[in-house]
Amino acid sequence: MMKSLTVICSDETLLVQEAVDAWRASARAQGFSEREVLDVEGRFNWAYLRDAQQSLSLFGDKKIIELRLPSGKPGKDGGDALKAMCANLSDEVCIILTLPRLDKAAKSSVWFKALQNHAEVIDINTVALPQLPRFIAERLKKNNQSASPAALQLMAQQFEGNLIAAHQEIQKLALLFPAGALSDDDIHKSVFNVARYDVFSLSEALLAGDVARVCRMLEGLRAEGESIVLVLWALTEDVRTLTALKVEVQNGGNIHHLMREKRVWGAREKVMPTAVNALTLPFLKNALARTAELDRLAKGLSKGDVWESTLQLASQIALRISKRT
Repeated sequence: MMKSLTVICSDETLLVQEAVDAWRASARAQGFSEREVLDVEGRFNWAYLRDAQQSLSLFGDKKIIELRLPSGKPGKDGGDALKAMCANLSDEVCIILTLPRLDKAAKSSVWFKALQNHAEVIDINTVALPQLPRFIAERLKKNNQSASPAALQLMAQQFEGNLIAAHQEIQKLALLFPAGALSDDDIHKSVFNVARYDVFSLSEALLAGDVARVCRMLEGLRAEGESIVLVLWALTEDVRTLTALKVEVQNGGNIHHLMREKRVWGAREKVMPTAVNALTLPFLKNALARTAELDRLAKGLSKGDVWESTLQLASQIALRISKRT
């Protein structure tokens, strides 16, 4: 049985997003089908929270409210609104509030004490460097992979507590190597890849509409012996994300909400909205179909130059975006 109010406090973006995803899936499984997301930024009108909590679906659907307070400082109006929210909880509305790690003063505030009295409060601790090897090992295990203690320590030192970077590297290892034990040499080459080009930078160039850089990077990746499987994975993920965001925007949704769910962070977060606005849904659906064709080429199921075909698709996407930047 879901609690009416759950509060998550943490500075670990990746772990918070994963916790919210799991919470949302559980809520949906228990019949909470309607969803509303509120981001408390700038001059946020706290009346929106009251209205969201009180307005139920005409069809009797139970509602999820995701309330995000990245500053951790609601102010007087926000504090009063949070206390009122706690006083008006119901079984028809399930709320999750995400906060950063709070200091002692914030945890002593009246509004936070109200949350503690009515909510399940979850503190997600920062993964310190000594715990990072174990964190990486557990993530590798989910991909049916493993690494030696020395290799895990090497990765931990390289990422220095950056869980998003560690997550991306673990994804890359799953694509590049089969299930089983990874050799120290494979991990060393992957983690300390000093190549001038990488697929994550390629993604940034694509979304920024930098046609010349996209072409240069793809040629460089090919020359440096990068796996086409990894390149296609990055390109396909970008096209899928662009398509999902385009559908959301056309349906009147908030692009920034979905970007967080899709884990679009950093440099990609800045250029993604422009890219979405520049591309039409038919173009994106066609591009998605073409990535499936490229996958067959890479697997040897079709004839053709997979690198050349990838270059053509990527440059066409970047060119479309460049015309709107």
